[in-house]
Order: sequence, then C-alpha cells, then structure tokens
Amino acid sequence: MGKVLSLIIGTAVAVIGVVLLVIWWCDFVTMLKGAVPVILIFGGAIAVIAGLSELKDELAAKEDK
Repeated sequence: MGKVLSLIIGTAVAVIGVVLLVIWWCDFVTMLKGAVPVILIFGGAIAVIAGLSELKDELAAKEDK
C-alpha cells in the first residue's frame, strides 16, 4: 500500500509543479536570470582553485625529483 501511495503522491506533486511552473513562468525566468551569474562565478572560482591545486602538486612533484 505504501508504494502505491507514494506513486500517487509523487504524481500529484509533479502535476502541481508543472501547473505552477506554467503559471509562474515569468517569475521562474527572472529567478534563473539572477541565479545563472552566481552559478558561473562559483563554478569559475572552483575551476581556478582546482587548477592552482593541480599546479601546486605538479611543482611539488618536480621538486621531489
């Protein structure tokens, strides 16, 4: 009974989500416009940190030789 109930609740929540997405499409796009630059900034910072860490490890390995 629990599996059927979770399937019914999951379907209902998904349908409500789609309906609300259609109703609030402009607000959703506005939120995305604000979130994308922040995600890009954090992604770029992570990439720079990873690159610096890799460079540091490479230099340490050359010093050990």
